[in-house]
Amino acid sequence: MEKLREHLVVSLGNPLLDIVATVDSEFLDKYNLRPDNAILAKDEHMSLYKELVEKCNPDYIAGGSAQNTLRVCQWILQKPKIAAFFGCVGKDDYANILEKKATQDGLSVFYEYAVDAPTGTCAVLISNGHRSLCAHLAAANEFTVEHLQKPENRELWENARYFYITGFFLVINPPAVMQVAQHAYDSKSTFMLNLSASFVMQQFKEPLMAVMPYVKVLFGNVEEAKSFARAYDWETKDLKEIGLKLVALDKENCEGERIVIITQGPRPVLAFQGCAIKEYPVQRFTPEQIVDTTAAGDAFCGGFLAQYIQSKDLDVCIRCGIWAASQIIQHSGCTFEGKPSFRE
Repeated sequence: MEKLREHLVVSLGNPLLDIVATVDSEFLDKYNLRPDNAILAKDEHMSLYKELVEKCNPDYIAGGSAQNTLRVCQWILQKPKIAAFFGCVGKDDYANILEKKATQDGLSVFYEYAVDAPTGTCAVLISNGHRSLCAHLAAANEFTVEHLQKPENRELWENARYFYITGFFLVINPPAVMQVAQHAYDSKSTFMLNLSASFVMQQFKEPLMAVMPYVKVLFGNVEEAKSFARAYDWETKDLKEIGLKLVALDKENCEGERIVIITQGPRPVLAFQGCAIKEYPVQRFTPEQIVDTTAAGDAFCGGFLAQYIQSKDLDVCIRCGIWAASQIIQHSGCTFEGKPSFRE
């Protein structure tokens, strides 16, 4: 086991300021949004953000899927700067809020600053205990490979041992992801990917399949797993069959078997490794206990990551992921308080 040290983990992602508000089904219908779904904003959604601010009294929370995951990981580790985050923001107050929140939570951030684009935002719409995400990436779209190549940045990520990437970021900059994936392979480090959203499989099949051979740990929820199967014409809706097919996809690094983890909300988490399938029960909550499911998946990955980089057993990693998700859904947005109480 490698000792916990600064910048052991590196992630590339989309730093976004979450605008969180409770809305009714009519609001979702107005903007063609669905519960428990995540999309990128189109022209029809541009007025959504203004309406939220003016009419819905929203909360503002530092967000972005990958940044959330690392913040949860840092909270559980209780040791600062283990994780480093790269992404692009604007030169504005939103970026200052993001950086302040991230560093308070122990994360090291290495933002690139876009000249002509504002910091990205994500509308987090809570309706009847479900959430719908609509992300306006703005400056997050402007991330460049050149930022990774700056000598001080390159030295940092080349010394990392674990890499966590979201499908959301794969959409933004496939060359940057491939560069990190290739380095992880060359250095015998661990490359992890979160499928993130159904549209990644539907609209970005080519970059997804290009990076898949480098993936040692793959995360996805039930909808994302089924979307993957549909996108690649697997002609099955059986989650266990899909999980085994994901494990069996071509793998560049032959050292160890790929791990695939599929979360199912309140139903058991499925873990696949080789031909083995394990189920892990999830704590049940009443509707009154669930405040916001927005970052449950991000938190699960954060909990998993906190144990995985310490070489803990897969059982411990998954149970910590489930515990982390259970904590986050009892708060608004990806927020937490106090010291973590997870025990192996």
